[in-house]
This record gives sequence, structure tokens and C-alpha cells, in this order.
Amino acid sequence: PYTLSTVVVSAIPATKNSPAVPEHTTVETLLNMSPEKQSLFESEKEAIHLILTGIGDEIYSTVDACKTAHEIWEVIERLQQGEYLNIQDVKINLFWEFGKFTSHDGEIMESYYTRFYKMMNEMIINNMTVAMMQVNVQFLLQLQPKWSRVLTIV
Repeated sequence: PYTLSTVVVSAIPATKNSPAVPEHTTVETLLNMSPEKQSLFESEKEAIHLILTGIGDEIYSTVDACKTAHEIWEVIERLQQGEYLNIQDVKINLFWEFGKFTSHDGEIMESYYTRFYKMMNEMIINNMTVAMMQVNVQFLLQLQPKWSRVLTIV
């Protein structure tokens, strides 16, 4: 990454129209840096701009203190990895919930169906797939015995 530094400005002898300028150091600017450094500086500036235009406010507040595009990118990668881990946790919990799903004593069939339907919707939203046969078996096996007269041919 490019970092601004100081440069030594060579002494300039006096002329008819201007006084002599002694050798001195100054902060490097676009006007006094080499073309190679200008190119690197512009690339860094554009990279930061591209990254910042593609992120939301919640991420911007985290990367605001970063000085280089590389630092910003590393922070975003770390945040995304955390998001990926959270998604994995959600999927694991949903699979666990699916496997342990059962009806509650005294529950009505509509309530049971609604809870099961919501869980299946969460699984679909999280791009999880379960074989339709497995879904049907899980649903039917956990029905309460008193509901058997409500069910007909499946």
C-alpha cells in the first residue's frame, strides 16, 4: 500500500525573477511525487472508493478507521467469515430442530402444522434441502394418536 512520506526538495539557485530556495524537506503531494508513486496512490484511492461504494452502513462503521484498501478488505473478509459461521449455525440448528420436531401434549393439529410449516419455510429460506419423503415421514410420525381419526389416506 502507498503511504505518504516526506521528500527532499533540491536547492534552487536564485534567478533574476526569483530568490534562491535552499534544500528542504516537505510532505509528498500529487504535485511532487514520481509518476510511479502517483499511479500507486491513484490505484489505492480507486480501490478504496470501489470497496466503500459496495458496502452497507453497518460495515462502513467498522472499516471507517482503516487506512488502506488492503486493511478494509481484510476487515470485510473477517466480517463475512463471521456471517458465514452464523449461517452455518442457523442451518445446524434447523436440522437439529427438524430431527427433534414433535407435537406437544394438548396441542391442536393446526398449531402443530403451523409450527412445522414455519420451520420448513426457515429451511427453504436458508437454502436447505430435505427429501420430500423425509419431510412427510417426519410430519406424520410425530402426530398425536388422537389425531388418527382426522387423517385419511395419505
